[in-house]
Amino acid sequence: MARYFDLHPENPQRRSLGQVVELLRADGLIAYPTDSCFALGCRPGNRDGLDRIRSIRKLDHRHHFTLVCQDFAQLGQFVIIDNAVFRAIKAATPGSYTFILPATKEVPRRLMHEKKKTVGVRIPDHRVTQALLAELGEPLLSSTLLLPDQAEPMTQGWEIKEELDHQLDAVLDSGDCGVEPTTVVDFSSGEPEILRVGAGDPAPFE
Repeated sequence: MARYFDLHPENPQRRSLGQVVELLRADGLIAYPTDSCFALGCRPGNRDGLDRIRSIRKLDHRHHFTLVCQDFAQLGQFVIIDNAVFRAIKAATPGSYTFILPATKEVPRRLMHEKKKTVGVRIPDHRVTQALLAELGEPLLSSTLLLPDQAEPMTQGWEIKEELDHQLDAVLDSGDCGVEPTTVVDFSSGEPEILRVGAGDPAPFE
């Protein structure tokens, strides 16, 4: 059964975050809120967690997973980014965007796009997510919590616990965080290509 953590949206309880980090370091899988919608997350090295995300969402090997990072220092370890692209992304973060970029050698091959050798990265504008990332000290491998038979992501923590109780190790709830996933911008060719319009304003990349 998944543990349920009711977190304060502005000042999440440090003790609870510490318990979540313990679960993550023990190769747990969590559902957590972001600035766009709920996401599934585990440590990047967690093979079983990756398989569980694929199973829950019925994903194939062409799916782009995302490394949710605390800041640019962390993000820069995992993607190759030139100055022009850096400036464009920097101006839009933190925020509800996912950027597709060429992966560095720090990224396990199983997390990359099979052919393109790219990975998604993002820096969320969400206090609970940021506090969790600070406590964890590494990115979260993530995917939007959108179930294959549903048109929109789930918005309530208690519903997620009810639906996925035996497939998750923890559900973090800090209130409603919306149903719109991130805007996805592919910078892998050096020029922005908008792959999905979502919560982030696409105008800066058009």
